[in-house]
Formats: sequence, structure tokens, C-alpha cells
Amino acid sequence: MQSASAQQKVAEIDQAFTRLYNFDFPGAHAILAKRISGHPEDPLGYSVRASAYLFSELDRLSILESQFFSDDSRIIDKKKLKPDPVVRAQLLRAIDDAQARAQTILSNNPNDQDALFVMCITSGVLADYSALVEKKQIGSLSLIKKGAAYAQRLLKINPNYYDAYLTTGMTEYLIGSLPFFVRWFVKVDNISGDKERGVKTVELVAKQGRYLKPFAKILLAVANLREKRPRVAETLLFELARDYPENPLFKKELSQLTMKLQSGKPLP
Repeated sequence: MQSASAQQKVAEIDQAFTRLYNFDFPGAHAILAKRISGHPEDPLGYSVRASAYLFSELDRLSILESQFFSDDSRIIDKKKLKPDPVVRAQLLRAIDDAQARAQTILSNNPNDQDALFVMCITSGVLADYSALVEKKQIGSLSLIKKGAAYAQRLLKINPNYYDAYLTTGMTEYLIGSLPFFVRWFVKVDNISGDKERGVKTVELVAKQGRYLKPFAKILLAVANLREKRPRVAETLLFELARDYPENPLFKKELSQLTMKLQSGKPLP
């Protein structure tokens, strides 16, 4: 049974993620500032702060729109995006704050589950920022590998820590999506590069996850669009729009996809 302090921590982090998924970034940061002020030693608040900075930049740059992910040329185009240097500095500082505290905890207890989860989150945030915003796709692979190692450590200790499966599932899918000549040089322990296995692992997070359940649905919607399964993507977008009604992107993506499906025209 959780202590009152642990229950408060979960509630505050839940509230911050709810604001984040509604794209109310100032609201998320206000909750996190209060959490961090009261518990400066806890790395989880800093890791969620880094996530909020990442999502705000992905939203500002329209990176989360389905067209961005369905068009590989937009993903690798290195000219169009202009990262905000202030947000970048804030994101990196939040990651440093989170990882320094998590490593201190792990030095005393290598099996601390929440500290390992923080390392998963922050490695993933940094990898996403590096690949999608800074367009350093190849360089981000080492960060993806690092995050997968932490996730596997965590899941070995607690196979029911479902949020950690997001890291292993997406790593499986991403490695499987790489060209063969790149995949040959990218070796991640216990990751075979099976895209379908990766999708099924992320589906587990979409069903059983806590903090990362909505993010898993976002990634699954994108993956299913790429794999020509638009009806599955439509269902996921419907659930996201229903659960986070303040988020304009979910409504927009759902409306556009539904209209395309009703028109009977083939999707790109």
C-alpha cells in the first residue's frame, strides 16, 4: 500500500501529464514547479519537465502532425526547422537535473525502479529531440540504445512496470524501420528489429501504461498510418480526442483522417 507521500507524488505527476497531453504546457509547468519546489530531490518531476519542453517544441514545429511522420523527406530535411535555443537550454537542464538525481539514487540502490524509469524517460526525450528537432537521426541511435538498456534493467526487476515497455517497443520498431545497411551496424541487446513485435509491445503500454499510455497511442496512430492501417489509427485518435478534449491536434488529425476515409480516396 502506498504512503500518503507516494500517493501525492503519483497524483501530481498524473496532473502534470494530463496538462501536457492537453497541450496546456504552462499548466503542466506550474504543477511541476510546485512538485519540484516541495521535493527537489525527486528526479521524476524534472524528467516530466523535460518531456513538457519536448512536447511544446514538437507542437510548435508541427512535428506531431501525421503528415510529418508519413513523409520521410520531412523527417530527414535538415533545413526547415528552427529550434528555440531557450527551450533547448531548458530541456537539457531538466534532463541533467533528472539524471544527476536518478544516478545518485542508483548508486545507493541499483534496482530503484523509479530512478531507472527516469533514465528511460530522459534518454527517450533526448533521443527524440536529437532526431526530430535537431535532425541528428544517426546520432540519436546511441541514445535510443542507452534508453533501451535502462528499460530492460527495469523490466527484469519488475515486468509489470508497463510504461517501460514503450522504450523497448519503440526501439524494436525503429530498428526494424532502418535500412538494412544501417541496421547491420546498430546492435541493441535483446532487440531483433521486428516491427510487428514492436507495435504489439507499444500496444501493451496503450492498454496497461500509466503516465505514457497516451503517448503510446500517439505513436501507435503514427505507426498504423505508416503501415497502411488507417482504421486502427482513427480509433486511437478518437480515444485521444475524447480523453484530452483541450488538445486541438487530436481533433484536427481525427477530422482529417475521417474525411479521407469517408471520401474513399486512397491514403498516401
